[in-house]
Amino acid sequence: MSQEEKTAYTPDELKEFEEIILKKLAMAKEELTMLKETLSKKNDSGTDFTAATSKLLEDGADTLERENMSQLAARQQKFIINLENALIRIKNGTYGVCVDTGKLISKERLRAVPHTMHSIEAKLAKK
Repeated sequence: MSQEEKTAYTPDELKEFEEIILKKLAMAKEELTMLKETLSKKNDSGTDFTAATSKLLEDGADTLERENMSQLAARQQKFIINLENALIRIKNGTYGVCVDTGKLISKERLRAVPHTMHSIEAKLAKK
């Protein structure tokens, strides 16, 4: 049976994807924890006394860095949710099926982006 005729992945294939997702999920959660710890440390303002102008420049740089880290944390949280949703799709039997075309998403794409819900054709068609 060719890839085009196939409508779902086998339990063994799904197990492989589940393992990939679980590894990525563990790494993503670890990274999010580190980002949150760094953010909470940045919020603890130090008690070092420096010149007023230098302090203003540092505060501006700290604010920008904190905003960037907050954006990274938010992106990481979204990634975690997408990975968790992919695990749910594995459990309910809809994993690996393109929501736009109804066709099976290629294994190569799922290995690279295991939380995707779109085949590469559907993704390119949206651009």
